[in-house]
Amino acid sequence: MRFLDRYTHPLVVVVVESLLILISSAVVLTETRKEASFPAIFVFGDSTVDPGNNNYIGTPFKSDFPPYGIDFANHIPTGRFTNGRLVTDFIASYVGIKENVPPYLDPTLSLEELMTGVSFASAGSGFDPLTATLTQVIPVIKQVDLFKEYVRKMEVAVGKERAGELIKNALFVISAGTNDYVLNYYGPPIRSQTYTISAYHQFLVQIVQQFLQDLVDLGARKILMGGVPPIECLPVVITLNSLHSDAFRKRNCIDSLSSVAPDHNQLLRQKLKDMQPTTDLHLVYADIHKPFRNILQNTKRFGFEDANSGCCGTGLLETSFLCNPDSPICSDASTYVFFDSVHPTERAYHIVFQDIIPAIDLLINS
Repeated sequence: MRFLDRYTHPLVVVVVESLLILISSAVVLTETRKEASFPAIFVFGDSTVDPGNNNYIGTPFKSDFPPYGIDFANHIPTGRFTNGRLVTDFIASYVGIKENVPPYLDPTLSLEELMTGVSFASAGSGFDPLTATLTQVIPVIKQVDLFKEYVRKMEVAVGKERAGELIKNALFVISAGTNDYVLNYYGPPIRSQTYTISAYHQFLVQIVQQFLQDLVDLGARKILMGGVPPIECLPVVITLNSLHSDAFRKRNCIDSLSSVAPDHNQLLRQKLKDMQPTTDLHLVYADIHKPFRNILQNTKRFGFEDANSGCCGTGLLETSFLCNPDSPICSDASTYVFFDSVHPTERAYHIVFQDIIPAIDLLINS
C-alpha cells in the first residue's frame, strides 16, 4: 500500500488497514447472495460469454488449451477466451445460482447442471448469420434452436409444467455484436459493399429483435441484453488499422471507428424500449461500453499497466490458435486489460460485471 508510506504512526496504519478490510468485505457481500434470485441462467452470444461450446464443433476458433485458463480453477483451459472467468460466471455467482456457467454442448453435464442453466454461446459468432459462416461457428439466431432442444429435454426430464416455470423465472443473458463489426463489416468486403454502416446497424438490430422475440415465444421473461464495447480500442483493431501509420507505434484507439459501438448501442437500447410491453416481460440493457471506456481512459487508476496490447504473445494480433502453449505470456495477467488481442482479462471482466450490477438488480426486483 504505497499511500501508507507517508504515515509513520502505527495506529494510523492499523486504522487505515482495518477500513480497507471492511470495505473489501462489503464488496464481497454485495456480490454474494444466500438465496438464488433465479432458478437458472441461460446465456447466448459470442466469445465474451462462451465457456467452451466451440470445443465440440468443427471450428478453428477454440481456446481449450493453455495459456487460456491459467487463472481459472485448477488452471484448466475450459474454452473460455480469457485467463479466468467471464462476466456471466460472475453473474451466476452473484445471483446465487452457481459459480460458473457450463457450455450446453458438454455431453457430461448432469441434470442438475442443466436445470440450473447453461450457455449456448459460440465464440466468433454474431447476430448476422454471415459472421458465423466466416468463422464456422453457431450463429446467435441458431443458438435458439439449441435452446429449443434444451426445453424438450427438460420437459421429458421434469415435466412440461415444471420446465415452463423454470424458463419463465430464469435469467437470460445475451452478449454479441462485436464480431459483426470486427470480423464481418470491417473484414471481408461483403456487407460493406451492400450496406452503409448506418444501414448495417439497422440490419443487426432487426435481427436482434427477431432473436429476442423467439426467446420470448419460448417463455423467456427476464432478459439482460449487453451492448457492444469500444471496438476501436481492441488491440487487434488498433494493429490492423494502423500498420502503416504513426498510430501503430502509439497504439491509440482508431478514431474513425469510435462512433460504431455507440451508434449500435443507441439503436439497441431504443429497440428494447420499443419491445417492452406492459406485461410481465422485462428487457434490461447492460451498458458494457461505459465501463470499458472508463478502464481504457483511466488505466492506471484501475490498477492496469497495459490497455492496448494483450498478455499473450506480442499482444498485437494473437487470439485463439495464435495464442497457444508455445506463446510467451506476461508475468501477471491482472495488470493487463486484454488477455489476447481481442478478449479482456478476468480482472477487466470483473470490473465490467461490477458496473452492471444495478441492471442485474432491476431484473431481480422485477
